[in-house]
Amino acid sequence: MKFLVKTFLIALSALLFVACQSEKKQPNFLFVLVDDQSAFDLKIYNSNSILETPTLDKLADGGMVFESARNMGSMNGAVCTPSRHMIMSGRTVWHLPPSAEFQKQIDPHPIDTMTIGAVFNRAGYKTMRTCKKGNSYPGANRQFSVVKDKTKRGGTEESGSAWHSKQVLEYLNARESAQESDPFFIYFGFSHPHDTRNGTPELLAKYGAVNHKDINSLPPANPKQPQLPENYLTAHPFFHGHPELRDEERVSGVWKNRDEQTIRNEIGREYACDENIDIQIDKVLKKLEEMGELDNTYIIYTADHGIAIGRHGLQGKQNLYEHSWKVPFIVNGPGIKGGTRVEGNIYLLDVLPTLCDLAEIEIPETVEGKSFKSVLEGKENTIRDTMYGVYCGGTKPGMRTVKLGDWKLIKYDVMDGAVRETQLFNLAENPNEYLPEHGRTGEMQTDLAENPKYADKLKEMEAVLLGQMKKHDDPYRLWNQK
Repeated sequence: MKFLVKTFLIALSALLFVACQSEKKQPNFLFVLVDDQSAFDLKIYNSNSILETPTLDKLADGGMVFESARNMGSMNGAVCTPSRHMIMSGRTVWHLPPSAEFQKQIDPHPIDTMTIGAVFNRAGYKTMRTCKKGNSYPGANRQFSVVKDKTKRGGTEESGSAWHSKQVLEYLNARESAQESDPFFIYFGFSHPHDTRNGTPELLAKYGAVNHKDINSLPPANPKQPQLPENYLTAHPFFHGHPELRDEERVSGVWKNRDEQTIRNEIGREYACDENIDIQIDKVLKKLEEMGELDNTYIIYTADHGIAIGRHGLQGKQNLYEHSWKVPFIVNGPGIKGGTRVEGNIYLLDVLPTLCDLAEIEIPETVEGKSFKSVLEGKENTIRDTMYGVYCGGTKPGMRTVKLGDWKLIKYDVMDGAVRETQLFNLAENPNEYLPEHGRTGEMQTDLAENPKYADKLKEMEAVLLGQMKKHDDPYRLWNQK
């Protein structure tokens, strides 16, 4: 009798276990993407920042912050476009559909149906996106079931970031009314803080900024404005290699000016837009909490690339310094240990395979990125040793960079060979990538490429860069490469 009872209990336990497993709820995803934001805007990455983002701070405190997350690069001046192609497809920069480079060539492509929206649709998810229009990946955007895209860079509820949060809230309200039980994937994109940075009046006042529109005058100085970045310069030491580049010459409120008043005002405008985004994210998180969905939702926060705004005398994102190559990256969700920071060494193209991994969805064969689920689970600190970056949107071959450990190499081969420069930094000693023009006195707080003490390291990094260029099918070679 005891044997029969024991056997029955074992069988019952097994049945209950199977039942629980079958009823296991798939996780939801809220993927938040902002446009043109340097990680160094945020206190999470820069303790000197005066920007207030309590929602992001809370997500970071309860989740995982990645120190090394990067956009692999761009082959055109609209860095947004290939970046968003990589996010959507998991493909590397030189293996993207033609629309990544030729933005008007948007005919259907086989990879379109292997992108985020299509993959999650097939897995039984309800998919929705809101984001800016243009400089994106139209073939992938069309795959979402619900699409609410418009470019909103104004300073009002209807013309600014609040419009995007409104679309998500309306979608969640409709889901709640319909008692929808299928898991969701929401692509929550913003048009800001990309210029024109027309912040709301109250947030502009908070950061001492104005929406300056007169090219013949300077914006007023204001003590409330953010201080100049530590690596600010009035001009870059040599030409960046992209003639008539919009971001360096025609951004409203800045144009070609790099004086203190202009840059501090523009950073104030950036911060006003950043904080408004934070406010909008909070609205959506509160709604998810009200619906009882928050605890089962992975929240991923990142940007399509960084931005300079005065750092190194530059304004745009068409460079490979840390402020523009690196992106903020925060993940909060089920099973992620709060308050953790990892190196990561992830690219934005790793997002798709990771999301598939978390949802237990098969990763498409077309994906070239790597899942960093093991990092989120605390099993690893990084998923690769070496990081490669490219800017090839101006004169060719353009700029290339590689990072290995604390060391970073940047090379410039532009203007038909008129500008050929090499920079070598130790990021542990020189995280701001100070140049001789910054006048720092520490031996390693400068570009070390010309220092004979580091000749062997330079040679090593040159070899690593060439190896990465070959690995990623870079179609170009720099002047001193074979």
